[in-house]
Amino acid sequence: MKFTQNKSTIKSLYRPEINGLKAFAIVAVIINHFNKEILPNGYLGIDIFFVISGFVITSSLYQRPSKNFEDFISGFYERRIKRLLPALSFFVLIMSIAICLFNPKPIINLRTGLTSLFGLSNLYLLQYSQDYFAKLTELNVFAHTWSLGVGEQFYILFPYIIWFSGFGRQTKNGTRNLFLTVGGLGIVSFIGFLYLYPINQEAAFLQMQTRFWEMASGCLLFICCQKVKSFEHFLEKVEPLFVLALILGVMYFPISWATASRVAVILLSSVLIACLQKQRRAYKFFTHPKVVYIGDISYSLYLWHWGVLSISRWTIGIHWWSVPFQIVLILCLAITSYRYIETPVLKGEWLGERWKILILGGGVIVVLSSFLIALERPLKGKLYAGKKIISTNREDFTQLRLGKSSLTWEKCIGHKNFSSEQLKLLFSECKYPVIRQSRNQRTLAFVGDSQAISLLNAEETLTNSGFRVINYSYAGCPFPLPPFGIFPRECNKFLINAENKILQDLKAGDSIIIYNYHLSHLGGYNLKYTRHNIFNKNKNRVSDPSTKINLYMAGLNRLSKKAYEKSILIYIIGSAYRNNDMELTKEWFRPYDPALKTLLQEAGNAKKLNKILANSIKDGSFTNIIFVNPLEILDKSCGRNMNSYLECFRDNNHLSDKSAKELIDFLLINYWRP
Repeated sequence: MKFTQNKSTIKSLYRPEINGLKAFAIVAVIINHFNKEILPNGYLGIDIFFVISGFVITSSLYQRPSKNFEDFISGFYERRIKRLLPALSFFVLIMSIAICLFNPKPIINLRTGLTSLFGLSNLYLLQYSQDYFAKLTELNVFAHTWSLGVGEQFYILFPYIIWFSGFGRQTKNGTRNLFLTVGGLGIVSFIGFLYLYPINQEAAFLQMQTRFWEMASGCLLFICCQKVKSFEHFLEKVEPLFVLALILGVMYFPISWATASRVAVILLSSVLIACLQKQRRAYKFFTHPKVVYIGDISYSLYLWHWGVLSISRWTIGIHWWSVPFQIVLILCLAITSYRYIETPVLKGEWLGERWKILILGGGVIVVLSSFLIALERPLKGKLYAGKKIISTNREDFTQLRLGKSSLTWEKCIGHKNFSSEQLKLLFSECKYPVIRQSRNQRTLAFVGDSQAISLLNAEETLTNSGFRVINYSYAGCPFPLPPFGIFPRECNKFLINAENKILQDLKAGDSIIIYNYHLSHLGGYNLKYTRHNIFNKNKNRVSDPSTKINLYMAGLNRLSKKAYEKSILIYIIGSAYRNNDMELTKEWFRPYDPALKTLLQEAGNAKKLNKILANSIKDGSFTNIIFVNPLEILDKSCGRNMNSYLECFRDNNHLSDKSAKELIDFLLINYWRP
């Protein structure tokens, strides 16, 4: 590719149509966040912003005069601080206070806000697996700052690439070096995205490394438009309205086409930027003063729209009648932020020297971080405006003990941070009693995820009945292992070892009790609360509930055949209720009751799933598998109201001691008579 160096071809750094495109992107995002059914893939507006960001940053650094490297880098970071930090700081301050008023336990919100000040909220959300599309994320007022984290991490890296490639120093081969460097890194990033997205969507979505290619696309587009005139002339012939229609069409692609949707939007956005020429009809629309103004305030709109929607979900909710008021509030906050915070800081020279701006920026972060820490600890719960405080962890899981063996749950709950030695300890010691068993003593092997662990709250009832008890459970990992494995990867080795160890330990007449978080692992007909962690034969994570159930039943069939050879019975316990809106009970500021609505909805989901599981086991002719529907026991004592639910569950889905004992008593009376 030949790059020309004709400086007369340099375009103005300011292109109003780019601001118009920002307006289109932010409106798409806001519509999606209001109601995903109206514009299912409207969140792809964020990807459009990434392309624009790469294009604009490269154009702003194009032949910008700099005395030296120190001047170049400090100048770049000065502009970034003035552009991003003031509005973000104001937003974090106001929303931190607001969430403490309506959320009795805002710790995750506050920590997300704290990390956003350092450009790290995407990594914090990834650490806690807060999927951007999950219900819990909708209640986090700072969840959307993940994209700012991705952008800021890009801004840390990009100026160094600009300078050392020679582009920032205007060397002879600087443009070519930048093109090759960014192009190479972009290809690596794109390959990483394609590899990672099917197996770990959260990591692919939230990490800068797998988003770099999107911003790189904007950078490469600018270089090509400036230096390769044939490329620009070719794209100028494309009709912008047609490209815009294609982008809107992509935003209605099915969720299973997520990878293709993202790639298509990046390519189409790049084409749209290049073909938006003055002689086009679309140019007039994108440069209309009101459209450009929406683009001008797009950063503040992005910050405040999510905050308003999240607080609305904690209070009055989002309804057809509330939407006009919420839109007006979002606009008022965004305009205020833009007019009185963004603009004065960006255009004002009141600080003078650059070092003062950098120090002040650091000082604002320190002071605001201290305030957030104070809200989390000394002021914890002091600002809450409600009356009820529903605890979602009324009993400390880690302090419960396994009978006389004095084994804490910390040793007997497998999780992703377990070392190899800890896993060996689990397999060797998580049994009761370990020594004094009779030759004919029957063994019950409990296995599954944290749901199986919750059953062992009633272990005293079991051991008093003369049973030997084994617990080989791993939080978050459904047992048995489906044919092609599951995510996260560390579950696979554990589940294989657990299966082998159980079959070694058990003899004829013993039983395996499987209890998993079926509503989450297998579908539950509500994608907001569903984990896509079962792999298909292509090692891609499956989202379709029917496919997940079929793959799970295939794993169960394999286990059944092995157990049948040793005359071992398998009990699979179906799905109980869950309620991920437990803290959204009725309050004076929340006149409706989303917690009760969710409970009734999930009760229906549990019934549907249990029926499918029972029929699958029946149709599969599993002669050594007995399906137990926990709702037949729990419905008698856990009526469908919040008070009884809180008696029956320790949190949003795990059984309380009371319910665990009732379920175990039922099994003892009907199946496990000693």
